[in-house]
Amino acid sequence: FDADLTTARKPFRNPNAKPPSRRVKNVKQIVSDESKRLSSMSGPGVIDKPTFINVEAPPSVRPRKWWCDITGLRAPYRMPGSGMRYHNKELYEVIKHLPPGVDQQYLQLRSANVVLK
Repeated sequence: FDADLTTARKPFRNPNAKPPSRRVKNVKQIVSDESKRLSSMSGPGVIDKPTFINVEAPPSVRPRKWWCDITGLRAPYRMPGSGMRYHNKELYEVIKHLPPGVDQQYLQLRSANVVLK
């Protein structure tokens, strides 16, 4: 048995298919082309139009998403004492029985550690 894939018949491939003619650019190329285009343009109102370089957007109106400190899943709940976020009641039981100081280490991972008195 010779498994040469280059000579194997490929019935799933369309013999008339052409590769896409659109060229893919990375962000660095897009920004470079945009800055060249803007420098070549002149006149009033050119700067006021949104481009890849000067896009300004208002703050989002969607609510912020919170993530569980233990699992990384969506966290609709927050521990009242320490402020740790958790995903479900099983994780609440785990967080409730953590040794002292471990909750602060979890909060330190997301730069939200507070000193509890």
